[in-house]
Amino acid sequence: MDDRRTVKVSKYLSKHLRHQPERIGLVLDPNGWVEIDALLRAAAEHGFPVTRDELDHVVATNDKKRFAIEGTRIRASQGHTVEVDLDLPVAEPPAYLYHGTVAAHLDGIRAEGLRPMARHHVHLSPDRETATRVGARRGRPVVLAVDAAAMHRAGHAFHVSANGVWLTDAVPPEFLRFPG
Repeated sequence: MDDRRTVKVSKYLSKHLRHQPERIGLVLDPNGWVEIDALLRAAAEHGFPVTRDELDHVVATNDKKRFAIEGTRIRASQGHTVEVDLDLPVAEPPAYLYHGTVAAHLDGIRAEGLRPMARHHVHLSPDRETATRVGARRGRPVVLAVDAAAMHRAGHAFHVSANGVWLTDAVPPEFLRFPG
């Protein structure tokens, strides 16, 4: 499978497992899972046939581990804009987590902290390198440090997805460390 096809299939899966399952007639269960056969059938019926081998390749090689397979089901690991409960246990975070953004968002973040926007959670990275890559998708990255240990002590819940992304409802500004 060539790289362009891998990217196309990955974006197709993200769109329909995270944001618009109804667009191709899928119904995610309350935890975001859908039968693989139903997904493959729906994709083919809507003009984007994907083989099981292609699906397995995308899941196995995706550098961000965006998708999880459990038995005969698949789901996106996080990042949903549709209502799902990923049923992730509360986890104790490391002392610091990181968030990649761009300078244009800093004034709003200083005032309001990090909010989930259209998603269900704020996504945090376990290391600066990952946060830098995330921020770079939108321009020149700025990496913010999150005092996750202090947030945890203050009663904020954290979850970690199957692909290592840390999730929390919001990050108030007092827990953020800005560069410079």
